[in-house]
Amino acid sequence: MSSHARPAAEPAPVILEMAGIFKIYGSGAAEVRALDGVDLAIRAGEFVAVMGPSGSGKSTCMNILGCLDVPTAGSYRFHGVDVSALHRDELALLRRHYMGFVFQSFNLLPRVHALGNVELPLVYQGVRPAARRARALAALEAVHLGDRAGAVPSQLSGGQQQRVAIARALVTEPSLLLADEPTGNLDTATAGDIMSLLESLRRERRITIVMVTHEPDIAAHAERVLQFVDGRLVRDGPPA
Repeated sequence: MSSHARPAAEPAPVILEMAGIFKIYGSGAAEVRALDGVDLAIRAGEFVAVMGPSGSGKSTCMNILGCLDVPTAGSYRFHGVDVSALHRDELALLRRHYMGFVFQSFNLLPRVHALGNVELPLVYQGVRPAARRARALAALEAVHLGDRAGAVPSQLSGGQQQRVAIARALVTEPSLLLADEPTGNLDTATAGDIMSLLESLRRERRITIVMVTHEPDIAAHAERVLQFVDGRLVRDGPPA
C-alpha cells in the first residue's frame, strides 16, 4: 500500500436497531401481525425511505422508531438504549429531545404565525423566550422562509407550510427526523423542492432521516429503501 494512501473511513455508528420486532393486534383467528419479526439497523446520517402497500407494516415500523408505539416482542435500541423498556414519560422525553417529526398534513396551528409554530417544541423544552425566538428564526432561515416568519399558515402555500413544519422539526436539533409522506399533499414541482431541501439539510447537519412514501420518484432521493409486505421487511437496498 502506498505511504500516501488514506485509511478507510470508519463507518458511522448504528443509532437505530430493531431485533426480532413483532407488533401483534388481537388474538386467535383475529390476530394481525402488523410487524412479523423485523430486524433493522440504520446508521447516523443515513437517508432511508420506507415503502410498501397499505397494511404492509411501514407505518407501524415508523411509529415504533419514533417511540409513538411499543412492540409486542423484540428489542428496539435508540442510541444504544433499549427503548422497549422505557416508561411513557421517558419515551416522551426521548421524542422531545432527540426526534423531529414531519407529517403529510403539516399539522401547523392555524392561528399562530410561522415563527410561533416553529417555537412550539422549544416551549415544551422550557427554552427561554429570547433564545427560542432566535433559534426559531434561524430554523426558518435554514428552510428559506426567514422573510415569512410573521405569516399564518393560510397565508402560505402548501410547500411553504411544509417548510415551516420541517423548521419546527429541526429547531430542537434532533439526531433523527421522521417524515411520514412529507410530499403527499404537494404538487410534483413543490415535492421535488421539499426533497432537495431535506437532502441539503441532511448533508449540512448530518441528521438521520427516515421517510415513509408511496412514490418511487420520492424514494429515489434516499440512499436506501426498505420495502415492507405483510409485516415483513422483504427488501433493503438502494433505490430501484
